[in-house]
Amino acid sequence: MEKNAKKLLEELNQKYKKLHKKYEELYWLFYMGDHSVKEKMNKASVARDAFRANKKYASAVEKFLESARGKEKEKLSAWKLFFSKYQAPENLIELKKRTDELENKILQRRAKRKEGYKDPWSGKFVKASAARMSMIMITDGDEAVRKACFRAKEELAEEYVSEYVRLVKMRNEYARELGYEDFYDYKARTTDGMSKEEIFSIFNEIYEKTKYAFKDIGKMEKRIPGLRKPWNFSYMMSGDFRKEEDPYFQFDEMLMRWGRSFSALGVDFNGGSLKLDLLERKGKHGNAFCNWPDPVSFKSGKKIPGSSNFTCNAIPGQVGSGINAGRTLFHEGGHAAHLLNAEQSEICLNTEYPPASAAWDETQSTLFENIFHGIEWKTRYARNREGEKYPFRLFERKTKRLHKLIPLNLAAIISVSEFEKRVYEEKNANEAKVMKIAKEVHKKHFDRSEPSLSILSVPHLYVSEHSCYYHGYGLAELAVCQWRDYFHKKYGYIVDNPRIGKEVRKFWQMGSSRTFKEFVKLATGKHLSANAYLREATMTLRERISSAEKKLKKMETVPEYKKRVKLNASIKMVHGKKIICDNKNGFEEMSRKYKRWLKEF
Repeated sequence: MEKNAKKLLEELNQKYKKLHKKYEELYWLFYMGDHSVKEKMNKASVARDAFRANKKYASAVEKFLESARGKEKEKLSAWKLFFSKYQAPENLIELKKRTDELENKILQRRAKRKEGYKDPWSGKFVKASAARMSMIMITDGDEAVRKACFRAKEELAEEYVSEYVRLVKMRNEYARELGYEDFYDYKARTTDGMSKEEIFSIFNEIYEKTKYAFKDIGKMEKRIPGLRKPWNFSYMMSGDFRKEEDPYFQFDEMLMRWGRSFSALGVDFNGGSLKLDLLERKGKHGNAFCNWPDPVSFKSGKKIPGSSNFTCNAIPGQVGSGINAGRTLFHEGGHAAHLLNAEQSEICLNTEYPPASAAWDETQSTLFENIFHGIEWKTRYARNREGEKYPFRLFERKTKRLHKLIPLNLAAIISVSEFEKRVYEEKNANEAKVMKIAKEVHKKHFDRSEPSLSILSVPHLYVSEHSCYYHGYGLAELAVCQWRDYFHKKYGYIVDNPRIGKEVRKFWQMGSSRTFKEFVKLATGKHLSANAYLREATMTLRERISSAEKKLKKMETVPEYKKRVKLNASIKMVHGKKIICDNKNGFEEMSRKYKRWLKEF
């Protein structure tokens, strides 16, 4: 019996690895703009889903568990948990297939759609991606142009409402057949082991304790007329700072700064392979993401390193492109490092899919993204062309201007989560109801002079695996606040601290062998709560400036990282199917080649 159980485990690992890899490779090609692989990707998705829902495998695992002991019992238990997340009646396979096909049609249409705005002065249509229009609304000094971009984006948000309503109904039908209240309930319980009530009790606490900021914004509008207009708000509050900060975040320097910073933090990619595609192009998916075609696996007890791809849509030369690229490198780089370090013997515990927790996955990426945004990193790594470091006085001025907005930092995440929850709970959802909910939720969490449909432009809504997922970003922010508190108390600093990489790797190696709340308790020593986040979000201005000064004082005792970049990874920089350069001759040489290529791009 032991031999049969061993053979079953070998078969499960080998088969799932093969199915996972085929789908993820096609997924990457499709999302990078090669839509010719759509049918192959759909077939690969169906084959993978059939394996996950395979009742014979689930029954065999249950049978061998009855007499299993020790390590064998642990391995079989992992597969029992895995199969429990995906069991579904055969009649739902066809429904899932139709849902996937509709999602892919939407994605194809989004990739090919005409994007841009009508110039308010010439009346001519100006081609511009949604990402570019968003940046124009932050940085362009002409209110008429900003308003034109806002109106254009509102029209884009309405394009797929009818298809979205169909998706909601199909997804709800799928979830209810499985015994869940609705699709949101299904996703929350299967991906994070939490109920909707538990998640939104935390979010409601945050909303109630931070909504006082709306009154402060109302008072500001008396001094800044037109502030609450949706096409004015970001520009009037931070547009000048985007331009002022931009010289310190040159796009062509971000790759090297990321590599040096991760190396100084002791981040190790565990011998894995990375592929980075950072620039915007027509047909490419409009949102940054990371995937893992090859999860870490084992054969005859020997580890086989994994592979990871990540992407964003930076626009070289546009104000803010460097910051966006830096954010992606740290956020998606954190994702990649996390699962490339997963070292569970059973491959089902080394992927981003359940039983993996979306919130715990996002905790890793958010931890590193917050390092990038922190004043310690900026004053150490961000420099202009003349070599001058990011000035603390710029941080002070920006903090004084934006301080009253900080309590609302989670508004965007909570609003998307609340919107999806309400839509999936809505009886007889239709286009009018969905747009009404989108505007009501936007009004509640942003309080602009007129509500927006912007929530309907969030790409996650249109992909089942990413929908009802946004709460994971919010829960991750709470966990990261707790984790940062823990690190500061233990070590005194985070940036350029190699002990950080060493410590987080202990948890990365555990894959998805724990729930989100269990991981948070293990990592921080405390149960998950909003306490650390609320302390930080509701600081007084004086407390915020003082906290930054103390952190920088500590950084004065930390030597700058001068060694060669060592990430223990094979890295390729690509643009679509074109390989630009790699790190065979060192990370530094790769960065130089990529920088030269950008000048010719």
